[in-house]
Amino acid sequence: MAKETIIAVSKAISEKFGELVLGTTEHAGDHIVIVDKSVIHDVLKYLKEEHHFIYLADIVAADRFTEDDRFEVIYNLLSLRDQHRIFIKTRLPEENPSLPTATDIWRGANWNEREAYDMFGIQFEGHPDPRRIFLPEDFKYHPLRKEFPLLGVPGSLDLPNTNPDAE
Repeated sequence: MAKETIIAVSKAISEKFGELVLGTTEHAGDHIVIVDKSVIHDVLKYLKEEHHFIYLADIVAADRFTEDDRFEVIYNLLSLRDQHRIFIKTRLPEENPSLPTATDIWRGANWNEREAYDMFGIQFEGHPDPRRIFLPEDFKYHPLRKEFPLLGVPGSLDLPNTNPDAE
């Protein structure tokens, strides 16, 4: 099979998903496709099955701290066969941010999705183990949200005393 160009992959996504592709861009040599959250699972599955993006390198979340589409989830995908990388982004509202899980496409999405929940409060519907991964289950906050206090919420966690002179 001839090596498929990343530009052809980006074009194929746009043709298949039409107006649900909200934009495409390139940054530092990487191709980024922004899709509506309603088709994120379909786009990811399509890329794995039709374009051989078999390796999910990472899932990251970001708090854009905007009134519309506050959160962003970015999937970093690699085609080892064609030696391509593509980033798929989707945006979520501040209220009840959620996406379908990608663990049924890549089992390795498990901990990345749990981290996005733990740090930002983004839910992944259908996730097989939606527990927090870093913080206690009863912790009420998501510390990578922009409104989270820099010094933390006083009294929310018992912290060790780091002052050797204090008793």
